[in-house]
Amino acid sequence: MTDGGLKQKVARLRQAYAPHEHRPLGGYLAAMGTYAGVTASIAALVKATGRPVPERPSPGDVVLLAVATHKLSRLLSKDAVTSPLRAPFTRYDRPIGSGEVMEQVRDQGSSTRHAIGELLSCPFCLAVWVATGLTGGLVLAPRLTRLVATALTAVAASDFLQMGYAVAQQAAEGGRHDER
Repeated sequence: MTDGGLKQKVARLRQAYAPHEHRPLGGYLAAMGTYAGVTASIAALVKATGRPVPERPSPGDVVLLAVATHKLSRLLSKDAVTSPLRAPFTRYDRPIGSGEVMEQVRDQGSSTRHAIGELLSCPFCLAVWVATGLTGGLVLAPRLTRLVATALTAVAASDFLQMGYAVAQQAAEGGRHDER
C-alpha cells in the first residue's frame, strides 16, 4: 500500500469513527506508542540492573503510590505553577480554585500536539503515566521513590486538611451571620 493510500485509509477511519467531531487518533496512537516505549524502557532497565521485582507490592506501597499518583497527576495537570509545562499544548481558560486552573486543548496544530494537550490537562489520563513512573521507581530506586511519594502524600493530605479548614471556617462565619 502506498503512503497516500494509507493516509486515505486513516482519513476514512477517522471520519467513520467520529464524523461530527475532530478526534486526534494519530496523536493518540503516538501517545500509546510512547507509553509502550517508556514502559518497555523501564522493564529493560530493571532487567539490565538485575533489580528484584516484588512478587506482590505491599499494601502500604500501593496506598502510598495511589495517593502520590493522585497528587502528582493533579499537580502536573491542573496546578497554576506548572502551567508553563502545559502552555504549548493548552490555552488558559479560568481559575478553578485552590491554586488550580482550567485549560482548553489548543485546536490548531498536529493531532499529536492535540493528544498531548489532552493528556497534560487531564489528571485521570496523566495518572497512568505517573503511576507507571512511580512503580518503576519503586523497583529501581525504592528508597528515593518512597521518599518522594511520602512527600507527595503529605501534600495531598495537607490539601484535604486545608479544604476542610476552609469549609469549617465558612460554616463558622455563616453561623455568626445567622446569630445576628
